Amino acid sequence: MSSGSAVTAGGSAGAEGAALGQKLMVHVAENGHSMEFECGGGTRVEAIQRAIEHVCGVPPADQLLLCGNIPLDGANHLAHYNLPRDDREVFLYNKARLHADAPPPAPESIDIPEPSIPPPPRPQDTALEVSADPALKALVSYEVRFRYDFQVANALYQSSVAKYEVCRRLLREWQVQERALDMARSNLEQAFRKPSMRYSNFMRSFAQQHRGYDEVLSTFERDVQRLRAIKLHPHLQCEGRRCLLDLMDENRLRKLADEYLSSQRGFEDFVSPLKAKFQELKRRVESLLNSMSSSAWKDLEALIKEHHRVIGDQKSIMQSLSKDVDTSKKLVDECSRSQLSASVRPHDAVSAVGRIYEVHEKDNLPSVRKFDRMLTNLLQKCKTKKNETNTLVHVCVKGVKSAQIDIKDMMMSQFILYEEAIDSRDKEFSYLKLLGGLGHAYKACLAEVVRRRHSFKLYTGLAGQLAEKLAAEREVEIRRREVFLRTWRKYIRGEIMGSMGLFGSPSQCDVNIAPFDCDLLPIDVDDLEKLAPRSLVGSLSKPERSQQHKSSSSDSSTTGNFTNAEQNSLNTDGQMDSQDFFGGCDTVDITGTSVLEVENARLKAELASAIAVLCTFGAEYAHESIDEGQNDNVLRNAREKTAQALSAKDEYANQLQSVLKAKQEQCLSFEKRIQELEEQLANQYIHGQMVSGSKSASDFLLSTFKGNDCNLDGGRQTHLRDESSVAMDETSSTSEQPSKQTEGGDENMTDVSGALNLQLLNSAGCGNLDAPMAEFSRDNEHKVVNIDKEGQMLTHLTMVDTSDIPVEGPLGILNSKTNEHHTLEFRNNELFVSELQNTIDKKSKQLDEAESKLSSVMGEVNSLKEELENARVLLDESQINCAHLENCLHEAREEARTNKCSADRRAVEYDALRSSALRIHGLFERLNNCVTAPGMSGFADSLRTLALSLARYHVSLICVNLCQVICILTAQCVSFQAHCGTHI
Repeated sequence: MSSGSAVTAGGSAGAEGAALGQKLMVHVAENGHSMEFECGGGTRVEAIQRAIEHVCGVPPADQLLLCGNIPLDGANHLAHYNLPRDDREVFLYNKARLHADAPPPAPESIDIPEPSIPPPPRPQDTALEVSADPALKALVSYEVRFRYDFQVANALYQSSVAKYEVCRRLLREWQVQERALDMARSNLEQAFRKPSMRYSNFMRSFAQQHRGYDEVLSTFERDVQRLRAIKLHPHLQCEGRRCLLDLMDENRLRKLADEYLSSQRGFEDFVSPLKAKFQELKRRVESLLNSMSSSAWKDLEALIKEHHRVIGDQKSIMQSLSKDVDTSKKLVDECSRSQLSASVRPHDAVSAVGRIYEVHEKDNLPSVRKFDRMLTNLLQKCKTKKNETNTLVHVCVKGVKSAQIDIKDMMMSQFILYEEAIDSRDKEFSYLKLLGGLGHAYKACLAEVVRRRHSFKLYTGLAGQLAEKLAAEREVEIRRREVFLRTWRKYIRGEIMGSMGLFGSPSQCDVNIAPFDCDLLPIDVDDLEKLAPRSLVGSLSKPERSQQHKSSSSDSSTTGNFTNAEQNSLNTDGQMDSQDFFGGCDTVDITGTSVLEVENARLKAELASAIAVLCTFGAEYAHESIDEGQNDNVLRNAREKTAQALSAKDEYANQLQSVLKAKQEQCLSFEKRIQELEEQLANQYIHGQMVSGSKSASDFLLSTFKGNDCNLDGGRQTHLRDESSVAMDETSSTSEQPSKQTEGGDENMTDVSGALNLQLLNSAGCGNLDAPMAEFSRDNEHKVVNIDKEGQMLTHLTMVDTSDIPVEGPLGILNSKTNEHHTLEFRNNELFVSELQNTIDKKSKQLDEAESKLSSVMGEVNSLKEELENARVLLDESQINCAHLENCLHEAREEARTNKCSADRRAVEYDALRSSALRIHGLFERLNNCVTAPGMSGFADSLRTLALSLARYHVSLICVNLCQVICILTAQCVSFQAHCGTHI
């Protein structure tokens, strides 16, 4: 049933409805019908309920509207639930149908459309029918028959289409009911999830409590004897308190142990009704959830889709019949004309139409009737399945309501009662658990005493070191003031400085610590094992260690013990105070204040704190263990963490290896570059000495040029000026380039080598400048000048001997020229000589700059050597770290291999147990089949049949022997019964 109606809204309905939608679809869960209402977001739910009452007759008080597991309240607007929207559906449940005594729904009345077949045609006295030609009369009768066949087929086709549409409507209603059941299933699962979780937590707490107290009682006598054997510290002993057991009431402990043993059976009987009730509720819920899923409609849906082809086949037959009607009418019209064509004759037309008639009667009409019957059967199946679905929805929804009532009752009454009972039982017998933790508590207290004693030493030691540092600072300040007064007192009188306040001195700093913790026991770390030996606390077992590791991140230590944050601060701040803070001053070894004693006190305090923390874990988790279901999870997590740690260590080791290799390559490049720079510096030094030696020779040549008035040609003069200008440009460009500092060090070396190459070019320019002047010497004498500097370098310089320079050549030239020409040439020579002198001065300055740059380069070389040494030190440290990491990696791999072997062994054991269980299960199945097989007279025959069916010979032999024994025993039993009957 689908219906539509309009529901008016308030003033805000327009805005909210435009954003949300204008139509609300409501589905009836009881029968799958749908209702569509035109409304907006401002419409109240109450208005929708009144409209539903008008359509389907369900009063608003009995209406339960659900949208995504959320009930709709009549006082709210639809926009409060983000309605209406096309992707959100609302389901209607009838509350009156949810009661336990509600009757099942009545079968739904579905009308099956019947075809309206017209009556057969009656003969009419038409002109053609009364014709004398029998062929023409037959054609007319065929036309009437074909038209009637078409009307019959059309009626059947219309009926089939109507039946198919009804089937599709029923399918849509079933889909609506399926979604309604899904919503009910979701509500039931959500409601059952809370009691299931609460029951699991309760049973886990009950089992853990039982295991804990069983362990306490199993070790009760051993713990009592162990506590009785431990004597208290002499300062703690008094009348009635000699041993550790005297700190507890032994009679109360034994009384509680007896009471627990006697009440345990009763408490289990007290919990058993809860177990039975929950199991019954769980069985009901599971059965209800399983009954909500139905696959019959899915098969029916596929069948409906297949029958759509039947409608297509009927439509094709209808088209064929319509075409045949047109053909017969055309033939009748042609034959009835007065002028018949030569090709169309009545007898030929009758024979052709007769074949068509046979096709109608034998194929088309039976097929149409068959297809209609198929759709009728399909509709009947859908009707039956629809009524079954209505009953299923009624039963399931009623069962969901009943289960929700039981769940609510269990949550509100049962669980609260049992949880309070287990809590009160835990409080009643909690004194028993103190027996196992007393030894841990005693040792933790002793460790706390030791920690506080050494913390006091650490505190006073740090204070003494602080006083020493402040005293050293005071001495430095006093010396600085004395130097100041000695420097300036001769200028300013003492009374003036006194008025300025410059004669004061810093006061002495006294660090005083008020004594505290004076009443601590006089014990040390070595006394802990004597007063509280290892036998008192025992060793943690493997499950307890895993539980301790699991809970260490969330539990804190007891009062007086270090927490994790305190331990971290002790590890960091203590080292900073004793090493970093006082590392800058020279401390004096005073008792209790030296760096070594302070560090020793800190380490002892940390050791005592660690002992106290371990005792805390032992006392808190001594009688707790991991559940059996969590063992596999713990092992799997351990394997995963181990694999992750191993992969991380391998990755880090590879990174260190790559870094180490890169550092080694960098060091080799540094060494190679330093060697190249040393060779370049040696060559540069040799060239510098050669340039300084040629400077004196150039001065001597200039004096010779002036004395002899030598004439130089224009080409050579231009060449000299060009070379000197090029040398000056190179020098200026070299001096303008700043040296760039980079991190690698190799670029600095490149810049330095470039500067040295430019200097070498400048030196070569100086040599080229001196070369033309050497061409004017006619008689050269080689004079060797040995320059020995630092015992390494020796240079040879060719000097010009000016003793044999002839003077007649230039004088003859001067006599052959006029005085004016002589004066002009002399001036040109003077200008050229002055230019040469300026060039030589500039070159000397460039040489000085080169020497200064050489010294700076040597400084850089020294710094590079220092960096190389630092790199070698880092390389050694990296190698040590790599070795340490390799050791750690080896240990981790060994541990992982051990864990893997243990896991493999457990897997093999599990496989063996599983195969054995499967084999036994198979044998019992065979035995069951043999026992229940027809024709078996007794158990012995069943065993004999089982033995014959077994494949293994020895197993079958055992079964045969067992059969024989059973036969003998059966015969003896029968004879014994007969004997007893005769005596009676």
